[in-house]
Amino acid sequence: MSARDQHPNNAPGIPMVYPVWFENIQVKYLNPVVKPIARFLPGTATIEHRGRKSGKPYQTVVTTYRTGNTLAIALGHGKTDWVKNVLAAGEADLRYARRRVHIRNPRILPAGSDGKGLPRLAKLQLPRMAVLVGDVT
Repeated sequence: MSARDQHPNNAPGIPMVYPVWFENIQVKYLNPVVKPIARFLPGTATIEHRGRKSGKPYQTVVTTYRTGNTLAIALGHGKTDWVKNVLAAGEADLRYARRRVHIRNPRILPAGSDGKGLPRLAKLQLPRMAVLVGDVT
């Protein structure tokens, strides 16, 4: 078994696609650099969520895909803490450069799902990785 297979983010139907070493580099080095400018990069947003137990506010950089009132986020890192927080809360806010959107009814489409109604770029990733889907309100 590889380190990725044993990683806590690797859940049934929600595989961790990226290697553990990339996850560690991204969390430690890339995210702190990208976070301040993420909302100005095309397709990138900051998802605002609260800790399930602590209630502490967090901001996580994500790449979003949207069609109509459906917003999708590919879960290449598996079922991370921010995903668990959003699912537990049942909602989250996303901050883009000049706007904010609120999502409700977050749900996960497991890897290999058909992805009917999803944005095209999210559908392309769905065969290998799970996708978090939410309704924009």
